[in-house]
Amino acid sequence: RLITLFIGLVISTQLLAVNHINEYQVKAAFLYNFIVFTQWPEAIDQTINLCIYGEDYFGQEIDKLQAKSVGNNDLKVIRLASLDKSKACHVLFISKSAINDLPNILARVKGEPVLTIADSPEAASKGVIINMNLAQNKINFEVNLESARSVRLDISARLLQLATEVYQ
Repeated sequence: RLITLFIGLVISTQLLAVNHINEYQVKAAFLYNFIVFTQWPEAIDQTINLCIYGEDYFGQEIDKLQAKSVGNNDLKVIRLASLDKSKACHVLFISKSAINDLPNILARVKGEPVLTIADSPEAASKGVIINMNLAQNKINFEVNLESARSVRLDISARLLQLATEVYQ
C-alpha cells in the first residue's frame, strides 16, 4: 500500500510539474489517499462523507471520488453552503475562500472525529489536521498530529513519513 501511495504521489506531482494535469486533479488524488490512510475511532456505517466548505475549486474532479470506495465504505461528496451540517462530515475540506473563518470552522467540529484538510498557508499550524501546499510545481503536505489525536483519528505512520512537516 505504501509503495502504491508513494508511486501515485510521485507520478501525480510529476504530472503537475509538466502541466498535463491541473492542481486540483492532483489534490483530489491526495484527498483520497489521506482518507485511505486515516483510521476513525468508530466504524463508519456505509458512507464516508467528504464535505467541501467554501468555494469548490475541484469541480467535477472531486465527484470522481464517489466512484471509489475505502475498504467497505463508499465515498459521498457533499458541498456545504453553511457549517450547520458539518457534524455529518467525516472529512472536511476547507477551501481557500473560507480560510479566514478557520477558528469558527474548527470550533464547529471540535471534539468530533472529523479529518480537517486545507490547502492554505499555515493551516496545519493553526489546527487543521492535514494541509496541502504547492511548492515548485509539486504538492506536498504537512500533518498536525496533535489535532488528529485530539479527535481520536489515527493517521498512518506511512502517511506521516511522506509529510514535509509533522506537528506534534
